[in-house]
Amino acid sequence: MILVLKSDITPVEVKRLEEKLAWMGLHAVPSQEEGRYVLTIVHGTDKQVQAEQFIQLPGVDQVLPLTQKYKLTSSEVKKQRTVIQIGNQSIGADHQVMVMAGPCAVESEEQMDITAKHVASAGATVLRGGAFKPRTSPYDFQGLGEIGLRYMQVVAKKYGLLTISEVMSIDQIDVTASHIDILQIGARNMQNFNLLKAMGETQKPILLKRGLSATYHELLLAAEYILSTGNSQVILCERGIRTFEPYTRNTLDIAAVPVLQSLSHLPVVVDPSHGVGIRQFVPALACASVAAGAHGIIVEVHPNPEQALSDGPQSLTLPQFSDMMVSLQAMAGALNKSIAK
Repeated sequence: MILVLKSDITPVEVKRLEEKLAWMGLHAVPSQEEGRYVLTIVHGTDKQVQAEQFIQLPGVDQVLPLTQKYKLTSSEVKKQRTVIQIGNQSIGADHQVMVMAGPCAVESEEQMDITAKHVASAGATVLRGGAFKPRTSPYDFQGLGEIGLRYMQVVAKKYGLLTISEVMSIDQIDVTASHIDILQIGARNMQNFNLLKAMGETQKPILLKRGLSATYHELLLAAEYILSTGNSQVILCERGIRTFEPYTRNTLDIAAVPVLQSLSHLPVVVDPSHGVGIRQFVPALACASVAAGAHGIIVEVHPNPEQALSDGPQSLTLPQFSDMMVSLQAMAGALNKSIAK
């Protein structure tokens, strides 16, 4: 149920109403929609409580049904798009596109310095890099850990960039959050529910990648775990899914952008690097993602992809990244949008 409260209700009265619902065995999450308080009942709706009982509660103006299992992520609950403030940048506004770029894995401070300097000068605002790497083979490079996070933090500050890096387990949350601006949950961990709940207890923005075979509803329910435990700063990421086509690494689902934006108020970004796995196709898919309405693009860039310790074939060279940014700016301009600076 969604309880739309009266326009003249006070914060104190909202709190009393929450306490009343809790006494009834219901848990409601407050928010504001177009200047009015809204209470979304997220737990306890299996109890036999009728809409007529809610409308009789003090301060309640309307009672609306909630048709989806995902509640806090749903556009039924929040029609205004969520805009997340990250440092001096924001993501989620329909007129702006954020670009995140960097190597798949942090390999050295020099590598990160070269990459950060270039992507910043070309127009990116977020430096990506993996310090803890989930690899298919246990013998592949697993990342530098906290040292890699420190390298990212140093060079990002030097060139005025924000940072994003993946968290693989609960014990990595605190150390990653102490160095990094945006925490990423990778595709393999999209349904690691204990990790999702623990990430929900942080105050950091979280980029949640779609699982390799996950439906839109499964992605939104994964996001619901984070929101329901207290963190509303979630960014959804389409990164390609497994299909019958073996030519590319995955099949990038461009339709996910407008569909997810219709189902949810959360920002949606696209990762064309993992979506296709072949660097020559990444720029075209990045432009297609912007055309589809993505709020951001996250791509892999490496000073020397042929020598990369992870995902070299899909990593753009530095000149390729610069050329792609020119195309993205042109595409954004044609849609009356801009690349975040």
